[in-house]
Amino acid sequence: MRYVASGTDLVEYATAGSGPGLVLVHGTGSDAESNYGHLVGRFSDRHTVITPNYSGSGGTKDSGGPLTIDGLARQVEAAVADAGAPGPVAVVGFSLGAAVAAALAAIRPELVSKLVLVAGWAATGPRQRLAFGLWRRLWTADPALFARFVTTEGWSSAWLDDAGDTAIERTVAQTSFPDGARRQIDLDIALDIRALLPDITAPTLVVGAARDQIVPVAYTRELHESIPGSRYEELDSGHLVIHERPAELAGLIRDFVA
Repeated sequence: MRYVASGTDLVEYATAGSGPGLVLVHGTGSDAESNYGHLVGRFSDRHTVITPNYSGSGGTKDSGGPLTIDGLARQVEAAVADAGAPGPVAVVGFSLGAAVAAALAAIRPELVSKLVLVAGWAATGPRQRLAFGLWRRLWTADPALFARFVTTEGWSSAWLDDAGDTAIERTVAQTSFPDGARRQIDLDIALDIRALLPDITAPTLVVGAARDQIVPVAYTRELHESIPGSRYEELDSGHLVIHERPAELAGLIRDFVA
């Protein structure tokens, strides 16, 4: 792992491969390895893959205060600059990472050559606030119960039924969240990047998950409609499309950023 300063923060990131830069930005309660570890090899044959951990995840250190989309975007920017990959870079963001990636593309348009937003949304609505508020309460009261609830929400019913009881219990047992997840959930509750979206000039691919219970696919479609000229694709998956449909998703990303 490498580290780079972003203001007073110390940002942890990793790189793999060589070639034009491809940045993978993780989602809430995860880190770069848990979201993208199984996908890096699908891109590193022709890209320098940069996988930062923003505040609340991995070894990244900060003041411990409330998170902002702008602050997380600046952390990703610092990792890109320090990695030294040929630029501009393609940026992929998943879930909360999609908002971070979109903000980076709006704030630093000269840095981003292509943008891929997976299972993202533009502004948290009442239904999501209800769900994220429940996440916050479950995380505080009973992290193990929270892991069960997020497993139920994160995967599609089809995936869970096909996996069976034993695999589900193994998945729940392997599901854990860093202490910083609470701050990330707070950011989810307040998220609103609508004012930034018209400033995105990079060619953009938005990928929705048809069976998503965390970010209902209608929200992802609205994100697509708010970015001028963006392209939209939809996969038959729950929110964790990065794990349910890794080959299909990686294929879409590779083709789009090529």
